[in-house]
Amino acid sequence: MDKLTNKRLKINGLELLDMIEENSIKCIFFDPQYRGVLDHLSYGNEGKSRGKDRSSLPQMDEETIKSFLHKIHNILSPSGYLFLWIDKFHLVDGIKPWFQNFTDMKFVDMIVWDKGRIGMGYRTRRKSEYLVIIQKEPYKAKTTWKFHDIPDVWIEKIEGKEHTHQKPIMLQKKLIECVTEEDDIVIDPASGSFSVFNACQMCNRNFIGGDLIYGTEEI
Repeated sequence: MDKLTNKRLKINGLELLDMIEENSIKCIFFDPQYRGVLDHLSYGNEGKSRGKDRSSLPQMDEETIKSFLHKIHNILSPSGYLFLWIDKFHLVDGIKPWFQNFTDMKFVDMIVWDKGRIGMGYRTRRKSEYLVIIQKEPYKAKTTWKFHDIPDVWIEKIEGKEHTHQKPIMLQKKLIECVTEEDDIVIDPASGSFSVFNACQMCNRNFIGGDLIYGTEEI
């Protein structure tokens, strides 16, 4: 396990998850790379200006996402938490089909991330993303969730973005501290900017994660 820990691994996330012991991880973040916004808001500018970074990334199809979730389910410990990032189109259309084979995983809460900046949109302009909180059986709150001061709308603006899908580090840090103890392992199989790694370093947690594009160390 040491060869995987606290590194920016350059590895396929599915292969990485296969290396983790089953039922062993309390906290997992997953930000699937899909085309939700690009497909719904077709501005005709892919590869140019606003759409360049998003359209250049490899996209996950539905079956790939389901494969990730299957492996995440296997390594998540009883009462462990999955923090799943989605956009508003998947929020409206529904992501339950992704979980139809995992009857012991339940949607228990959701946080709206207010980015503090305006994005794309034909009607309303996108200013938020959604973090779905999913728990594996047995479902417990009091003994698994430490803090009761986390708002369900979290305002955090990212300055100097390193990645088109960069996520709010202070929110991630707060959630990691909420559901884990020092030296526990936190996993992010599709790390992107490795903001979860940065959050783990801030609160003395161990990190295992990788990215095929932004990873720097091969196993």
